[in-house]
Order: sequence, then structure tokens, then C-alpha cells
Amino acid sequence: MNYQGCIDKVLAQMADFQDTGKVATYIPELGHVDPNKFGVHLTTVDGQHFSTGDAQEEFSIQSVAKVLALTMAYDQIGESIWERVGVEPSGTSFNSLLVLERNEGIPRNPLVNAGAIVICDILMGHLSSPKEELLAFIQTLSSDETIYYCEKTALSEKRTGFRNAALANLMKSFGNIHHKVEAVLDLYFHLCSIKMTCKELAASFLFLANDGINPLTGNRITSLMHTKRINAIMQTCGFYDEAGEFSFKVGLPGKSGVGGGIAAVHPDRYAIAVWSPRLNPKGNSTKGMKFLELLTTLTQESIF
Repeated sequence: MNYQGCIDKVLAQMADFQDTGKVATYIPELGHVDPNKFGVHLTTVDGQHFSTGDAQEEFSIQSVAKVLALTMAYDQIGESIWERVGVEPSGTSFNSLLVLERNEGIPRNPLVNAGAIVICDILMGHLSSPKEELLAFIQTLSSDETIYYCEKTALSEKRTGFRNAALANLMKSFGNIHHKVEAVLDLYFHLCSIKMTCKELAASFLFLANDGINPLTGNRITSLMHTKRINAIMQTCGFYDEAGEFSFKVGLPGKSGVGGGIAAVHPDRYAIAVWSPRLNPKGNSTKGMKFLELLTTLTQESIF
């Protein structure tokens, strides 16, 4: 498959695309980004690289990082993880309190905010230095030791994270947060503050396209069964209450973030990262989703 030719052809098809999305401003630091940025990087399991646009520029990956934290926590405690977080699509916004209350403090899945906060709580209970070890794990996934937490973004999230604090305290009241709420939220805000390029992000997800093994290094990141489970959760829950739309139009397991990033994988073939900061009302990149829809349509490659 000539992926570079396909990427270029899709961009040509989108020449007149009118992006009506809005940059996320409820996290003030994200509001400073140029809304017209656009980057794509695709890495195949046999080590080929294809990219376009602003693929080498760092951006805040936000909720895309939740998949990486889930991978680490899943390996720490195994199947018992599902006693504290579910695997069902949310059907509501990513920071909704309503379903969490109804489910007595058990988040619908690990990719909504409440679920990722529980994942951070799990990591705090099983790592001696959670913030440092989580970052080191993500650096290993990307094969890049320069990946970092953006302190300005983490502080911006902390100053405006009232809804996340409400989620954490509600779960604490039901006994599903075991550590101090402030400490758990600090880890969560730092997780979401990580900055990467599209190339680095694609590399970080490549193990999910290769049965849990990073094909560029040969290192096993997680088991085949965990890879299966994580990909399934991305497929059904990776885009909040727009996950069905993404499955219908794109047909790949993936995860979005309000920084405008999307990471997706085609098992046995590639991982791809797309960045475009303008978001639709559901919090997903408008141009990024359209690009991936056209790409999988053109290549006739999806998991379905």
C-alpha cells in the first residue's frame, strides 16, 4: 500500500474542507494553540514512516494518554481492574456525573475522565514513584526519553478542573478512590499534560497494532490478551459518545483528546496519529475524524 500517496490524495480531497470546530478553551493553556495546525504521521509495523503537515510539532495529547495509563495499570493488577471500572460506552459527555452517580462510583469505562482518574488511583497504589514511573513507561513506548509533562498545562488543568475534582470526590464517597483526591488528580492532570508529536504518538501506539510487541524495538509491552481488550475498549469507548460514529465512518480502534489529537491502529498494519485542534461539540477533532474517514475509505482498510 502506498500510504504516502493515499495521505496526499486525501489532503487533496479535503482542500475545500470547512472546519467549523472550535479549539478547547475551558483549559486555558489549550486555547493558545494555532487552530489551523494539521499533522499526520503513519508508522507501519515493518518500520515505514509516512507523514504530512505539522507532524513534527509537539501538542498536548490530553485524553489520548489514557490508553497508555490503562495499559500500565492493567499489567499491574490484571483482570481485577474491571472490578473498579467498566467496559461499556458512556453514552454521555466525557465528564458526566450522572452515570457515575447511578453506577455507585464505578466509571463506565477507563477512557472517560472518571475512569482515567480511577486508573491513576490504581497506579498510585502499585508504583513507588507513580508520576516518574508512568512517564518513563510512556517514554519507553515512544522510544523517546525527551517526552515530558507540560507543567504549564498541568497547572492550567488544576486551576480549572472543578468537574474532575467533583468526579474524584464522588468516587471517593463510594470507596472507589483509595488515595488522597488531590494526589490522584495531580497525577491525572500531569498524564493529560503530556506533549508529543504525531510521529511520537504513532510510535507509542504501535504495540497495539502488533499483538502487544513494539515492532521497532522487539520489546513486549503487554500481553496479547491485554492488547485485544485495550483495542476493544478503544473501538467502543475511545471517542466518548461519538464512538459509534467513529466506528461507522473510520472502522479502527482509536482514542481522541481535546488537544485535537487522535491515535488509531490497524492491527497487523500500522498506527496513525492525526492532529487538528478544532473540535466538534462532542470534543473530537473535526478535521482529524474526516481525514481518517476518507483515508480508510480510500485504502479500503478497516477492521470490518
